[in-house]
Amino acid sequence: MDYGIFDVLKLIGSLGVFLYGMKLMSESLQKLAGNKMRQILTAMTSNRVTGVLTGLFITALIQSSSATTVMVVSFVNAGLLDLVGSIGVILGANVGTTITSWLVAVLGLGKFSMSDLALPIIGCSLPLLFSQKRSRKTWGEMFVGFGLLFLALRFLQESMPTDLHTLPGVGEFIQKISFLGFRSWMIFLLIGAGLTTIFQSSSATVALTLVMCSKGWIGYEDAAAMIMGENIGTTITANLAAAVANVQAKRAALAHFIINVFGVIWLFLIFTPFLNFIGDLCVTLHLSTYNPKFSDPKLLNEAFSPEARAGVTASINAAMPLVLSLFNTLAKGINVAILIWFTEYLARIVSRIIPPKKGEETFTLKHIKIGLLSTPDASLFQAKQEISLYGQSTLEMFHKTIQAFDMPSGEYEKEFDYLQKMEDESDQVEVEIADYLTKVSESRLTSENSQRVRAMFKIVSEVESVADSILNVAKAIYRRNEQKITFPEELSNKLKHMFTLIEDTLSVMCTNLAMEYKNVNAKKAYELEKAINDYRTILKQEHLMAIEEKRYEYSMGILYNDLFSECEKIGDYTINVTQAMKEIGHEE
Repeated sequence: MDYGIFDVLKLIGSLGVFLYGMKLMSESLQKLAGNKMRQILTAMTSNRVTGVLTGLFITALIQSSSATTVMVVSFVNAGLLDLVGSIGVILGANVGTTITSWLVAVLGLGKFSMSDLALPIIGCSLPLLFSQKRSRKTWGEMFVGFGLLFLALRFLQESMPTDLHTLPGVGEFIQKISFLGFRSWMIFLLIGAGLTTIFQSSSATVALTLVMCSKGWIGYEDAAAMIMGENIGTTITANLAAAVANVQAKRAALAHFIINVFGVIWLFLIFTPFLNFIGDLCVTLHLSTYNPKFSDPKLLNEAFSPEARAGVTASINAAMPLVLSLFNTLAKGINVAILIWFTEYLARIVSRIIPPKKGEETFTLKHIKIGLLSTPDASLFQAKQEISLYGQSTLEMFHKTIQAFDMPSGEYEKEFDYLQKMEDESDQVEVEIADYLTKVSESRLTSENSQRVRAMFKIVSEVESVADSILNVAKAIYRRNEQKITFPEELSNKLKHMFTLIEDTLSVMCTNLAMEYKNVNAKKAYELEKAINDYRTILKQEHLMAIEEKRYEYSMGILYNDLFSECEKIGDYTINVTQAMKEIGHEE
């Protein structure tokens, strides 16, 4: 029977359903886990062992090593994980991802096929999809994804030809590149890496490899090499995410790549003995009747009679998914056992390869540059970290402004140019955070998250207004220098006291932005805002009296009034930030 274009499209479609099912199941599991994943990651990475176990557990839970590593990169980017801790989690994620291959091998390609129950599972899940309760709907999506996963495996098996000769040119090509020793290993390694890079899912390509082996397309050694390539290809996702992130995140992604490449290198050095060991172990554990090394036609012909060869080949092909799953798990497990003792050294290596950047802007995106995460909760947490950094950058801008208050005129001009640049950067950051929140708002949000997004929009706007007012303070100082005006010591001291009050209220704002919004210290913020208003009133009254009594020139009085009035505006903006945070906290 000829294998035509329609059959090829069925094969591609089957793979598409598998990818969609895996995506749906993984994202649903992430939603169900919610903030628990973040809490686990941040709480259980104190040492290398707990870090590995954490990565293994989370990846086994959400069925996606790519999601785990991208999440790790984002948390490193946010400063929630250090580099050494992230390496431990990545090591664990590499082992956790092998659970998928076992699910495929045991439930999808084994004697009992979950595909028989796939449609009933999807049918039973349908009522959950129409539930008004979000958690039930998510459970429904998870079960639908699970059902589609195994239904796709059946489609994949049925759409693949059992005889390669039905594929014009393909059979000859595979035969040419198979069983050539090291050359074949390298070819199939590159094929595995390439396919995983394209599909952005090692689970899909591993499943494809297992199906190909069960059909007898490729032999044991070539399939193992292909899986090794898939392990390298899966690192592309994290590296793409880190491409626009900070230095630490780039280092974490590079560490992931080095870990998997190292695993391939040492395995290649002992490839044949290791595969023989796995084969013998499978026979001992009764996972296979024959050592899968006999998938090589040369060895098969030498060891078995012509009459027995067909039965031996069929038996090996049937057991191959389990054999390769064991190979993948043990190879990754040994790699972790080796590298777990060298996490600090690995951190030093990637730190040397990717040196720290010099002269980074104060106002710059460091958290949301990697894009939206898989769930609104995770994306909003990422936005919260970015807004917290935005507030810290604004406080730093104010520090630089008041430090420049006593600078000589010549030095201040250079500092003023820098402050103007900072304010321009602040404007850009506001726009980018707002754009990010807009994208989040387009997702399916709970009422609580919708309220959170609205409040975050307000916070970002008020923080940007703080930066505007700080620049106005800097402009007033610039005009003072330009007009060669010198404030009397009494006025300078009063302004410096106002600066101190503003610095305190900005510090409280930054502290509140960094914590859970339900724990916001509103009392301290209101006390400082009242103190600023009261002091502004006193200064205003004294200023008007001084002008009336002509104790200083009117031009000096204008600048003096502008400075303390603009400071009072900063106090107003900061209290608006606090009020917005209280609104969010009230909803939590």
